[in-house]
Amino acid sequence: MQTRVNTGDRAFRSKWRRFARQNSPWRRQSAHRVAGLIIIFALWTTGFATAGQQPQKSPGSFEVPRSDLTNAEALANQLTALSPRVDRQEATLLADCAYATINQLRRQYRMFGTPIFNNFLIYHGLRKRGYCYQWTADLLVALDALKLKTLELHWGESYAGTWRENNCLVVTAKGQPFERGMMLECWRHMGHLNSHLLLSDEDRYFENKKYAQFVLETSATGDARHETRPSDQRNSGSNHHVAFQKSMAAKEKAGE
Repeated sequence: MQTRVNTGDRAFRSKWRRFARQNSPWRRQSAHRVAGLIIIFALWTTGFATAGQQPQKSPGSFEVPRSDLTNAEALANQLTALSPRVDRQEATLLADCAYATINQLRRQYRMFGTPIFNNFLIYHGLRKRGYCYQWTADLLVALDALKLKTLELHWGESYAGTWRENNCLVVTAKGQPFERGMMLECWRHMGHLNSHLLLSDEDRYFENKKYAQFVLETSATGDARHETRPSDQRNSGSNHHVAFQKSMAAKEKAGE
């Protein structure tokens, strides 16, 4: 009885080995197909994930990040609502340029922690730029290059000359009062553009026309003095206490 079982078992194993040898190419091909499908799926899904992070070219040829497309459209709507005189295409152009510029600056500035802590990093030379007035100056220069006709750019400052000083860009319809404009600010939001009506902000801002002109003139000539913050440029030599900014401005002046 035991001999019969062993003989049957050996016969079954022999048939299975022959079947396995005959079908091994098919199994290898199937495994290769499955592996290929997995690789294709991985590349496909990665492509979609990457596409969500890549800047998208807007009609104005500005590369707005996909994640900011909705925000850029909302800003264009806000600007258009400022006055019937505002050209919709110009509002869209400004919004796209603003978000594209801020996205580029965010990669360059590499803000870390909190706004004040990031100032600490700049003060100690661990970051090159990122003070509030630098965000505003760079954005002003970029938007001014658009040569807007139905919108105007203004420099706004709050608590000027104190440790609480903050700067922002204010956009109004042409001829519209500064106080009725749309505020564009990045520093308090860690390099992400925030826009709202100036009067709705928790702080009160005042226009500084001279500093806006100063930034544009020094930028056009390549003069490094536009790195000096507004209160230092306005009150050269006076003692101000803006968080970690005075020393950095002095270093930049010394390096001229």
